[in-house]
Amino acid sequence: MIWVAVIGDWFNLIFKWILFGHRPYWWVQETMIYPNQSSPCLEQFPITCETGPGSPSGHAMGSSCVWYVMVTAALSYTVRWKDKSAVTLHRLTWSFLWSIFWIIQIIVCISRVFIATHFPHQVILGVFAGILVAEAFEHTPAIQTASLRMYIKTNLFLFIFALGFYLVLKLLDIDLLWSVPKAKKWCANPDWINIDTTPFAGLVRNLGALFGLGLGINSEMFITSCKGKNSCKISFRVLCIAASLAMLQLYNFIKIPTHTEYLFYILSFCKSAAMPLTVVALVPYCVHSLMRTTEKKLN
Repeated sequence: MIWVAVIGDWFNLIFKWILFGHRPYWWVQETMIYPNQSSPCLEQFPITCETGPGSPSGHAMGSSCVWYVMVTAALSYTVRWKDKSAVTLHRLTWSFLWSIFWIIQIIVCISRVFIATHFPHQVILGVFAGILVAEAFEHTPAIQTASLRMYIKTNLFLFIFALGFYLVLKLLDIDLLWSVPKAKKWCANPDWINIDTTPFAGLVRNLGALFGLGLGINSEMFITSCKGKNSCKISFRVLCIAASLAMLQLYNFIKIPTHTEYLFYILSFCKSAAMPLTVVALVPYCVHSLMRTTEKKLN
């Protein structure tokens, strides 16, 4: 799922650089459609003033990517049922899960349009682009058995391609950061402008998450804990979930300084890499060690 989310967000960045989509909160201030200064007044919120281009919607694309993978993965367990009652249950499950999927997408789309950060066509494009990316990459066998070298190569490719694309267009005198000045100019509150909404900030976060996942899955901690005998126990999984959620909450309290842009990108990459590494490897290993110690004492 993280693979699909990262690839989807990367495609979203490239699409945004190609499509040059405006956002409503600045578009209404600059368009010539409304005569005599009669442009509508759009209410802005603290999360309105995103600085990147608007098309397609990253939130809509990310949501459809992740939820599509989760729904299809859940349905893959029921599609093998053969008896008549099980087939009926599968159909009910299919209807229920896909209904939930579309309800969530509609809620995400409406919320993004409501806060004036996207036009309706941008969120619709985001949803269907996310579904296409998820369908294309979730069945890729190489993802399931990828080595650390594969993770590193993928990270380098995504970064070099995005940076190269940016530099080539810059040489052609095409400014891919054209949306940042518009956001700063038309945002109702300068404090709502955040560096973590810039295009490169999202790229760095995703590359960090993918790198951290690769480190975690290919570490000895993961092999020892998640592929051992404790991995099948309900107690092990429940403890891992609880501890992981607690650790993720702690990570949310870590605020990265934004006064230096390059320092922000480096620390953002490190934080994003640390989160999956903690959840995938460190937490399961600690829980495994704790359970093993307890079992030895009981014996």
